Amino acid sequence: MGFFKYFNFFADSTVQLFTFFGFTPSVFTLNILLPVGISFYTFQTMAYTIDVYRRKETACRNFIDFALYVAYFPQLVAGPIERSQNLLPRLQNPRLVSSAMIASACQLILMGYFKKIFIADGVAPIVNQCFDSPEKFGGLGLVFGAYLFAIQIYGDFSGYTDIARGVSRLFGIELMLNFRQPYLSSNITDFWRRWHISLSSWLRDYLYIPLGGNRRGIARTYANNMMTMLLGGLWHGASWNFVIWGGLHGLYLGVHKFMLGNRKADDSVPADFQARIGWLVCVVVTFHLVCFAWIFFRAPDLHSACRYIHVIWQFQPSGPLNLPLVYFLFYGTCMLIVDVLCRWQNSEVPVTNRWWAPVRGLAYASMIFLLCYIGETEMQPFIYFQF
Repeated sequence: MGFFKYFNFFADSTVQLFTFFGFTPSVFTLNILLPVGISFYTFQTMAYTIDVYRRKETACRNFIDFALYVAYFPQLVAGPIERSQNLLPRLQNPRLVSSAMIASACQLILMGYFKKIFIADGVAPIVNQCFDSPEKFGGLGLVFGAYLFAIQIYGDFSGYTDIARGVSRLFGIELMLNFRQPYLSSNITDFWRRWHISLSSWLRDYLYIPLGGNRRGIARTYANNMMTMLLGGLWHGASWNFVIWGGLHGLYLGVHKFMLGNRKADDSVPADFQARIGWLVCVVVTFHLVCFAWIFFRAPDLHSACRYIHVIWQFQPSGPLNLPLVYFLFYGTCMLIVDVLCRWQNSEVPVTNRWWAPVRGLAYASMIFLLCYIGETEMQPFIYFQF
């Protein structure tokens, strides 16, 4: 992974550093294709190797079983990053697929396609316009453009996960839950408990804790936290944008930990009405912090990210505000309804078997209609395929 993803990045960064000091070195770079999904199956096999080394897991003696664990196709290219103790036994042991599993798998697959094709691909054209030509939009229009990218990457990535989990369930193999309504988080710690759960738990278990976690004093805890998030950002891609994105989240987590003191982060929704207002304010603040960091994640380079933020900072009212605003109100409402229903019912899909059958059928028919007739006709590649 270091060779394929980071050789050219470090080579170019070295050239820029020497150029800054007045030198003009020549550099050798590689024109190679990045293997699809390399970040995911590398982390997955690293976890297996480390667990075997720590004697937390027994080494697999069957090469075919191990190869299937590494190259299991539903989650191969974009996760979730499965642990061997969860996936290997399910691959090795006899499996039984029931009618209930098939039904729930189809629900997950439909939900995944709805998130990906209707929501994520639906907002993609406006997101591309905002980030390709930020000067054409006013400051407020670009704010809504950042909101739309937050919706796009969530719909795109969680949609892939739903499809992967649904397809895997058809084989009688259960993959881990990777998203739990992250934009309904009331703090940044809770966000990382709900966003890309397989990656955040991997970074915790194989990087943060081995670095010392919170066992070596306050200063070391903050340093370990920042190092973990910086490397987590770099894992996403060989670019300073991803490093800054990881650094921002490391800063957010450090500030939140300082504010918490010895208390634990709470992710529950208060029962009291007045307390719920405060919880909702925290959700809105957390969402905006995450959206600001998403600007660096989405922009093609650091200069483009700074240009995008500069136009927002100027806050000129000119530009087609109505387009990003209308898209955000429509697609944002759709995503909010899905997440609120899932969290309210504590379920992986918004439409559950507890619903009255005709209402459930109408909900499925509506999603299929939106997919077929309202959804974007030009399919966009999954964002996380590039990682």
